[in-house]
Formats: sequence, C-alpha cells, structure tokens
Amino acid sequence: MTKRVAVMDLGTNTFHLLIAEGDINNYCEIVHITEAVKIGEGGINKGYVVPEAFQRGLNTMQRFHELIEANHITDVRAIATSALRNASNGNDFIKEVESKTGIAIEIIDGEQEAGFIYNGVKLSGCLSAKNSLIMDIGGGSVEFILGNTDKILWKQSFEVGAARLMNQFHHTDPIPPASIEALNLYLEDKLNDLFVAISGIEIDSLVGSSGSFETFAGLIETDKAKSFDLKNIKHYDFEEDELLTITNKLIFSSHKERAGNPGIIPVRIDMIVTASLVTRFIMHTLDIHNVSLCTNSLKEGVLAGMLTGAN
Repeated sequence: MTKRVAVMDLGTNTFHLLIAEGDINNYCEIVHITEAVKIGEGGINKGYVVPEAFQRGLNTMQRFHELIEANHITDVRAIATSALRNASNGNDFIKEVESKTGIAIEIIDGEQEAGFIYNGVKLSGCLSAKNSLIMDIGGGSVEFILGNTDKILWKQSFEVGAARLMNQFHHTDPIPPASIEALNLYLEDKLNDLFVAISGIEIDSLVGSSGSFETFAGLIETDKAKSFDLKNIKHYDFEEDELLTITNKLIFSSHKERAGNPGIIPVRIDMIVTASLVTRFIMHTLDIHNVSLCTNSLKEGVLAGMLTGAN
C-alpha cells in the first residue's frame, strides 16, 4: 500500500499543510495549502502570541485537521518554528490545538530547522558538489546552511527574520536610508557567527529557499511578460542584475505600490522590503554573484524523513 503522510510547517507568517504519498524520489502531492496566519503579528518582538493571531492559528489548525481526516492520514507531523518557539504562551497554543484536533505540535530548535531545510533543498536536486550557502528567510528567523550534495559543513539559525526586522526598522514607508543603514549595521553584528564560519571557504552560490525568493522570481518573470508557475519548478537561476534591480525596486517602493502588485501575496506585501534588504546584504557582504531559488524548504525536508522512515 502506498504510504500517505501529512506535514505541517507552522511558521511566523504562514502555516503550510502538505499531504503527499509515494516514494521519496517520486511523490505525489495530494494537498498543498498555505494560510497567512501571521501568528507573530503584533507580538513577535514581545515574545507573545496576541489573541487575534492565537485564534487565527487555532482556526487554521482545525481546518488542517479536517483535511487530514478526510484523507485518512495517520502519519502526521506538525512542526513549529521561531514565533511559537519564543512565545511565552506558545505552550498554551500547543495544548489547545491538541485538545481540539488531537494534533501534537513539535517545537523544533533552530539547528533542527536548518537541518530540515537542507534536506528539503537537497531533495529538489538544487545542490552540487560545490559549496552553496542556503538561506531561508522566515518571519521570525533566518537559517543559513553551508553545504553541498554530500553534507552540511555548518548550519545556524538567527533570530533576524523579516517580521522581526520590519517591526524594528521599517516604521516609515518607503523605508528611509537611515533605517536601511541601521538594519545593515544590526545584521553585521547579529550575523557574526556566519562570517566566522564561512571565512576562507569558497561559496559557489547562494540558494534561497522558497518564501521571498519565489516572489523575486515571479516579479522578474512577470516583468518580462512571461508566465511563471511555481508549481512547475523546483529550481530557478537568477540573473544577478535582474535580482538586484527587483530588490532595489521593492526596497524603495511604497506600501500602496506593493499592495497594488498582484505578484506579491498579501502576507509578503510589507515583509518583502526587509527580506530584500537581507538578501542584498548577504550578496554584497559575502561577494556572491550566483543566486538561485529552490522551491523546497522545511516541509519537504520533514516529508523526506517520513517517506523514508527516518526521523
């Protein structure tokens, strides 16, 4: 009988549900939905899930539970990351979800999160024998993984996600030059472990794991009047000039301009600014010119373990 499993990735901005079946190298997606829960909204830097976000999260988990039941899944994993990891009432949320749905949420640390992201990216075939720096920009944290097709050389999670940075630096729209400068200095300080870890190591490319990088790719292709469907791709290579042009445009855009752009999903309308700034900071600071998008991320990494029977 074909194995069918369900994975939930409960992030700071979005909750994802992926139901899939089959072999790890040839699986079929039955359900793949993303809900803009924004569990970190209003409380991310206070370490607290506000009541409205708590309720949105609960409603989404009940909907996910219904889909899991309808598809007769018994093998289920729900993984929570930065926002719930650091929230003082994160355990209250977990208890309430379990009492209402029977779903037991696992809170993972940043190291585990980075490991799952690596497995997801590796599964897509995006890596080579040369060293890549994988970057996953979440709302609460950013994971960096230095590795290749064979192994992880180093990995770490930093609490500098797009929602945290927005909360701290993006108060006026468009974001003023002084705020950009302050944000860059903050990243220089907070990402020191990254600079130490990669010192003397040649990095062939920067691999952006899903999220904002999907928006960058979509906007670039739409500007060229090309149709672009993320469901049909696992990998996309950016032209450096095109990526720098689109991130520059986003950084200096107004909220109204971004909200009026159909290529930016609602949950990313404001966070895409700080995500663009982080991307540019890494490219410039590390002098990386080859950048690609991988549409796989944490949930596919968890899925890989479930379909192979590994943890």
